[in-house]
Amino acid sequence: MTTAIIIIAVVAVVAIAAFFLLRGRLAGGRGLRSRFGPEYERVVARHNGDTTAAEQELGDRVKRHGHLEKRPLTDGARAGYAARWASVQELFVESPERALTEADALLADLSRERGFPAGEDFEDRTDALSVHHATHVEGYRRVHTARRGEASTEEMREALIEARGLFDALLADGPSGHEHGNRHLVKGRGTS
Repeated sequence: MTTAIIIIAVVAVVAIAAFFLLRGRLAGGRGLRSRFGPEYERVVARHNGDTTAAEQELGDRVKRHGHLEKRPLTDGARAGYAARWASVQELFVESPERALTEADALLADLSRERGFPAGEDFEDRTDALSVHHATHVEGYRRVHTARRGEASTEEMREALIEARGLFDALLADGPSGHEHGNRHLVKGRGTS
C-alpha cells in the first residue's frame, strides 16, 4: 500500500512538472512570436520551419542584446540625423544607389550612437536591433542589400521607405523623453 502511494505521488509530481515545462515552452514560443513579429517568421523560414532552432536563436538574441541601455540623443544630434535623412531622400532622385549607401551608413551611425553594437558586423547589429525594433529591422536589411545596385529603382525606393520606420524609431525612442516630441523633424518630406 505504501509503495502504491509513493508511485502515485511520484507520477503526480512528474505530471505536474511536465505540464509546467510544456506550458513554459509554449508560452516562450508565443512570447517570442509576439515580441519579434515578422522577424520571428523570417528566422523560422531561415531554419527551414524548425521553430525550436528559431526560438533558440531568438532567445539567444534576447539574452545577448535584451539589456542594452539605449543612449539618449541630444537635440542637436537628433536634428543632425533628421537633416541627413532629408538629404538621403533628396539624393535618391539623382542617384538611388548613393542614397541607399548613405541611408545604410546613417542607420549604422544612428544605431551606434543609440547604444547598439558598433563595428563592421552588420548581422550582430541587426540582431540587436531586432530585439528592440523587430517590426522595423527588415527595412534596414533591405537597404543594406539593395545599395549594391542589383535592385530595381522601385525596389530601392521601397527599401528606403521601409527603412524609414527604423530611422523614425531610433530617432524618436529612448530615455531622453523625446519619444514623440521631435517627430515633426522627420515627417512630411521626400519618400514617406
